[in-house]
Amino acid sequence: MVTLDVRPQLLDALSALRERVAAARFPLPLMGAPRARANRDELLAQLDDYLVPRLRDPQAPLLAVVGGSTGAGKSTLVNSLVGRRVSEAGVLRPTTRTPVLVCHPEDHHWFSGMRVLPDLTRVWVPGQEPTADLLLPGEDSTRVLRIETADTLPPGLALLDAPDIDSLVADNRVLASQLICAADVWVMVTTAARYADAVPWHMLRTAKEYRATLVTVLDRVPHQVVTEVSRQYGALLTKAGLGHVPRFTVPELPESAWGGGLLPATAVAPLRTWLVQMAQDPAARQYALARTAHGVLDSLKARMPELASAAAAQHAAAQRLTAAVEGAYDSEYARVRGRLQAGAVLAGDALKRWRAFPLDCSAGELLDALVESLGTLLLCAVTAADERVQEAWRREPAAGAPGLNGLDPTPESAEHRIGLTVRRWRRELEEYAEDEVRTLDRSVAPDPEAVAALVATVLLGGRRARSAGEGLAGRIGAHGALRLRDRGGRLLADHLNRIMHDERELRLAPLDALDVLPEPQAELIAALSVLQKER
Repeated sequence: MVTLDVRPQLLDALSALRERVAAARFPLPLMGAPRARANRDELLAQLDDYLVPRLRDPQAPLLAVVGGSTGAGKSTLVNSLVGRRVSEAGVLRPTTRTPVLVCHPEDHHWFSGMRVLPDLTRVWVPGQEPTADLLLPGEDSTRVLRIETADTLPPGLALLDAPDIDSLVADNRVLASQLICAADVWVMVTTAARYADAVPWHMLRTAKEYRATLVTVLDRVPHQVVTEVSRQYGALLTKAGLGHVPRFTVPELPESAWGGGLLPATAVAPLRTWLVQMAQDPAARQYALARTAHGVLDSLKARMPELASAAAAQHAAAQRLTAAVEGAYDSEYARVRGRLQAGAVLAGDALKRWRAFPLDCSAGELLDALVESLGTLLLCAVTAADERVQEAWRREPAAGAPGLNGLDPTPESAEHRIGLTVRRWRRELEEYAEDEVRTLDRSVAPDPEAVAALVATVLLGGRRARSAGEGLAGRIGAHGALRLRDRGGRLLADHLNRIMHDERELRLAPLDALDVLPEPQAELIAALSVLQKER
């Protein structure tokens, strides 16, 4: 017989695996990302809501979750199994907006706490008629679990009436799936009119995939077609590999026509007997618990590698996006340095000012023109890099992630930032010139601004500025000119590096903020490996 292994080492390995799953992120809009996010959320729900609490407390009551499509009669079925109205039923769809869990009074403590479904707020108001909107002030009905107790249920068995799995309300659908995954026994309810619908069959196939303990109920079957419908439904189950699943048929009765009454006890007696035996027979109970728990554990062999593969795809895409930015900026950085060596800054108005210096152009005007020309060169380089990045990112679906659409995420423009840095370089260069002039042992010192203008021309003018070097040496001496050129050149290189580096990092910041790292892939596989060894 299959048994539950509740060794502490297994629980520790399972907790570690749970943390790895919770840490996995799939923010980039790749083809498999929605499925990966859904699988992660479903797996977390199963671990938190079912597997971990079940392994820690194998003696807790058996939880049978009643799920199905809109109008399948789930609430009426639960009420009839209990023998009184505990869940709101009616013609309004969806009726079950707040899930209802009903158990024997002795078992209330198992569900009033956070042992299972820890993210749902408990509401328990004994002695009141059930309503669909019984909530605490400010509570969201999709995150509330109402607890009811009934002496008519045997100790050790709890029933949970879940929202419709095909509800028009998305939150209801998500909650329905979460509740079903928290079950020891899945009770899937469908009707004679809808037993071939796709949604319930998706849940049936999921139950088969996880090897969950499953029972199906064919509800509201007209007497005249009960044999034929039951036969056809059974054939579909057999074709799907679910022919062994216990199957119960509930006829269409006046009490179920409007969803407000209780079915006769005889109509639900076979299902009730099966559930009670499953809860109270030690062998049957042990088999049901172990089958569902081991089904979830076994499913990890396929689900964890799938998550790891999706995490690897996310990191690979992030690396491609990063490489596109770094490659574009590295290329433009090399091009800027080449153009600076070629004297590309000393062109246009800057060249005109230089030729007029010092007779018809002041040192300040020459510096203004050089700084403006340098800023334009750097802005063109940044713009060209961004265009290359945009072209590369257009071929990457991952670039459609929120926050990555705009390459420059800051309110200040690149032109503004570059302008500030270039002007700062000018001020520091002027300070260097003043320092050099102060060291001269002359009665009449040269104008520091003119010295700064000459060294800037030397650094930015290339071959065209050869005469600027001669003029600089004539003013402060050959050694002073060489020293100032070296200091100014290092300063220029530092500011150039800072501009290109900072602009590149600004483009990468939104991508870095997504935290798409390489570790999750290995951590998921490692956590699975440890769990498998402990099993």
